[in-house]
Amino acid sequence: MAKIKLITDTASDLPLKQAEENNIELLSFGISLGGESYQEQRDLSKEEFYELMAHSEEMPSTSQITAFTFQEVFQKCYEQGYTDLIYVSINAGGSATNQNAQQARDMLYEEIPEAKTMKIHIIDGENYTMCYGYPVLKGAEMAQNGASVEEIISYIKDWISKIGVYFTPMTLKYVRKSGRLTAAAAFAGDLLGLKPIIRISHGKITTPEKVRGEKNIIPKLTDKIMNVMLPDSPYLIMQGMNSELADKAEEILTQKLGYPPVERVKIGSAVAVNAGYDLVGIAVLEKQD
Repeated sequence: MAKIKLITDTASDLPLKQAEENNIELLSFGISLGGESYQEQRDLSKEEFYELMAHSEEMPSTSQITAFTFQEVFQKCYEQGYTDLIYVSINAGGSATNQNAQQARDMLYEEIPEAKTMKIHIIDGENYTMCYGYPVLKGAEMAQNGASVEEIISYIKDWISKIGVYFTPMTLKYVRKSGRLTAAAAFAGDLLGLKPIIRISHGKITTPEKVRGEKNIIPKLTDKIMNVMLPDSPYLIMQGMNSELADKAEEILTQKLGYPPVERVKIGSAVAVNAGYDLVGIAVLEKQD
């Protein structure tokens, strides 16, 4: 009989308590700020990290999850009798963490050949935050309800192939520093009062539109969502330090769609480092061409 365990990392923004309740292994990214190092979700709350960012002149940084850490977790799961591990990672295009997991799998199988009886399935989440955290959560629920590993992997991959997130950072310096926008474009946006709507899907980051004035962000963002969203599908709302824009987005979409988001989540440190601690975002399953 299959014994399946789901694994992900904290850039998924899956809350630690929710992960523990659903038998999900949640691996923390390291965060450095102000000369101190922290393990995401374990040493600081999201709100505490926002405050640190807001009052620090330094730019925070993240450290990837190492192959050694992955190997330790994989070996522990083998010793616990799991037949299948499903690890869903942060976008492989923006982090070496997925590659480290693959390396750890090879190292484990080389050092303990009999561990090959436990299959380690490594999936590129191709995105950030609950865009891949949500299907991990649902996959764990499927495992608890007796779904096969093939059914779970199929569900997760199908979700990842359709999900797109649209978000607007309220300050551009973190996006500029991360390289998500060119310095010139970010500088021009600051001068002109423009905010980008940034889209992430299939591991690629684009800036399809810009919005002038904060009052126009939510109308523009929700109109965009209504145009691209797969009818009657679930959606997620992301926010940072402030909830006002996310509240408005939820109100408008709930009214237009007739149902609320399946999840509303505050972004964590690993995402805030690159996007800033104050943003609003909506993730949807997009219509397919």
